[in-house]
Amino acid sequence: MFRQRTRTVKKKLGPTVLCRVSRRTVSIDGPVYLDPSVSVVSSSWSSLSTASMSWLPRSLRRCPAGLGRLSRGGRALQCVAVRLGSSTAAQENKSSSRSSVRIGCASGFWGDTATSVPQLIHGGKLDFLVFDYLSEITMSLLTAAKAKSPNLGYTPDFVQVALAPFINDIARRGIRVVSNAGGVNPLACAHAIQEVVKKAGLDLKVAVVTGDDLMPHVRSLWQPLKMDDGSRHQMPGTLHSVNAYLGALPIRCCLDLGADIVVTGRCVDSAVALGPLMHTFRWEKTDYDLLAAGSLAGHLIECGAQSTGGIFTDWHKVPDWDNMGFPVVECSRDGSFVLSKPPKTGGLVSFGTVAEQLVYEIGDPRRYLLPDVTCDFSRVVLEEVPDVPGGAVRVTGAKGFTPSHDYKVCATYVDGFRATAVCPVGGPRAVEKARRTADSIIKRTKRMFKQLGLEDFSSINIQVLGAEDTYGANGSREAVIWMAAHHKQKKALEVFSREIAPAGTGMGTTNTSHESPVLKPFFFLHPKSQLKVGSLKTKSEKFSDSGDGELSRPFWFSGLCADVPSGAHSYRLEELAYTRSGDKGDSANIGVISRHPLFFPYLKKHLTSSVVEEYFSHLIQSGASNAVTRYSLPGIHGLNFVLQGSLGGGGVASLRSDPQGKAYGQMLLDLELSGLPDLRALLD
Repeated sequence: MFRQRTRTVKKKLGPTVLCRVSRRTVSIDGPVYLDPSVSVVSSSWSSLSTASMSWLPRSLRRCPAGLGRLSRGGRALQCVAVRLGSSTAAQENKSSSRSSVRIGCASGFWGDTATSVPQLIHGGKLDFLVFDYLSEITMSLLTAAKAKSPNLGYTPDFVQVALAPFINDIARRGIRVVSNAGGVNPLACAHAIQEVVKKAGLDLKVAVVTGDDLMPHVRSLWQPLKMDDGSRHQMPGTLHSVNAYLGALPIRCCLDLGADIVVTGRCVDSAVALGPLMHTFRWEKTDYDLLAAGSLAGHLIECGAQSTGGIFTDWHKVPDWDNMGFPVVECSRDGSFVLSKPPKTGGLVSFGTVAEQLVYEIGDPRRYLLPDVTCDFSRVVLEEVPDVPGGAVRVTGAKGFTPSHDYKVCATYVDGFRATAVCPVGGPRAVEKARRTADSIIKRTKRMFKQLGLEDFSSINIQVLGAEDTYGANGSREAVIWMAAHHKQKKALEVFSREIAPAGTGMGTTNTSHESPVLKPFFFLHPKSQLKVGSLKTKSEKFSDSGDGELSRPFWFSGLCADVPSGAHSYRLEELAYTRSGDKGDSANIGVISRHPLFFPYLKKHLTSSVVEEYFSHLIQSGASNAVTRYSLPGIHGLNFVLQGSLGGGGVASLRSDPQGKAYGQMLLDLELSGLPDLRALLD
């Protein structure tokens, strides 16, 4: 009967938890809570008698999903060992009785500094060490890597740079690790971690969450797909990857199983922190306010040093960049938390640094959609904690509501090739010379395309860095040509690349160029009901992230701005506000936070969506209507602007020098607002 159910399970979609126990791997389709008193050891499938498995129904009563197959990393298993003894029971009891937990984030992207791990291990007093490596660009790169070798597709830095040198310290201090370093190949990542653990002579349990990869089931998805705006589109051809953004529940279940290290594939960034909080405090999946608070904690630390002074508007006030501190959140059972950094580290934790990270890469702050909860961050309150070296900020006020019925899914597909050339130019009239060089290369290459019977470029982007092309025309005695081209055929871009080098003698520049495939992202929504996060279902409950109903809560609206006095004064935005920008696909967001609450009414009146749209009109896709939407965050006296179609395709699909809009917030600081009274007098 057990085997019969196993065959049924294999046809379903859903995350798989692989938990390494006593140097063996237990693969479970769907997260499972195992009875802490259970100790099952078997040398073969045949010896798993009915009597030895009689504990399953009882242990699954608290389980969001049932037990599926047992295997060694997906291969045939000759020996299964499941050992969860009194130590796990003690761990659960300890977790459920704790009043606070400390989580530190050591990575905000693939390639972050290696100095963060020892800093957090030795100075962070951590319970959990988490790593966030994945972005849409990173997933594209990892997909390409796995296409070259089936053993690739995860971030090797996590294993060899972050874990291996410090695995003994992590084990000795009892720190548990959660990371999305698995990328598109979490099983290979887990295997590499197991080798590190084995070499160190340790007995650590490694758990893997899979199921986000929908490529094996792509045929069942081949239909008009639902977009986030309600429209329907067909799946693009030449697919490379299809991954759903999973939530925190599978991570929580891995930790409930006693895992010391949890590796996931694609999940929302904040889940690496929310999972440990759900595990520690036994938060339920309907504790929406608590889940929103935990998600906010994850959101604030997921980008590493960005919340501790990295890329802060007032960067000149941030000390010791060479020893930048990484964020630590101390979270309480009620959802409130304090964000700080380890002592004797550089960086800065203040209202401004944390507020900037709060608005990073969000859309409507009243409806921030995650798999586990719909968050309202509009009323979040940030309070600086006095007398803490390096600074600390207390965060409260997040609200949560029923999550969406859909998972967000990101597919990547091949869309031709791209080549980028970077050519420095110096001397008098450098900008003019740079433009003429770029135009000549393109003109010559197009003529060669015709001779070879090749199509024209799909698109071209030429910028002269140093001439302030992103702001407007300017003069300079040194400049750098940024020239990027897109074409359906690699052969055409090889022709283009060869014509870059002759510019070093024929046009007076030096240069570099390379070609690479373009993996474009394609986002859509997939019903949670069709992505079973679980296999066997108990009669009492099933593991599902689907919401209990439509989002029908009333939203808070700030209403029209009260009439504020005018005057003859003008201010650069930097004098009145902090800014932070980020990307989501081809859209950028710019958060603007008032430096003082008294400035906020003036920002609301003068910094409108139309003003921002006009300022960035040269970067927004032509013909777009209502390209900029403004949202309000009165809790932090902030505004958030979402700029649709402003990144030239975004990520690896963009030919621009800033494909993620990271500089947009800094660019907006130069905007001059006029017709204001003497705002400095308001502070006297």
